[in-house]
Amino acid sequence: MMDYADTITTERVKRVIDGYGEGKKAVEGTGGSFSYYELGEPLMVDDNLNPGVSVDRVREYIWFTETGESFTAPTVKGQPYFLGFTHHTAYHFLYEPEQAMTLDYRFLSTLTQETVSDQQVVYADACLLSEQELCRFNITFKKIPRDITHL
Repeated sequence: MMDYADTITTERVKRVIDGYGEGKKAVEGTGGSFSYYELGEPLMVDDNLNPGVSVDRVREYIWFTETGESFTAPTVKGQPYFLGFTHHTAYHFLYEPEQAMTLDYRFLSTLTQETVSDQQVVYADACLLSEQELCRFNITFKKIPRDITHL
């Protein structure tokens, strides 16, 4: 929409809030405030993660869609894929932009008491654990939507 929102719409909204005109033709403002935001890159392109979106933004999106809460990056050393805990569930996002990531026993061996809960939700490109193993470890696997054939 070019700069229409910046130039015309913003000025019109300010006038409604603050009032406009002079003398007998003055119109009282409604009061209040407004915020103007610009959209960033789309998260998804053709049903895959957009490689132009930062990993931090994807992590924020996953956390919010899973929990409905604002994301605060955890500070657990040696656990780069850990998103956090909420409601007795630990969330992990196994993602590297240029590498396919797999939920397997090697990943499970890297988890610490600080990053494990009654339930686990793990996002990855692939899963090598069977349904029985996922149940035994209380893990819900969620596939990351991306085209890994270009990696």
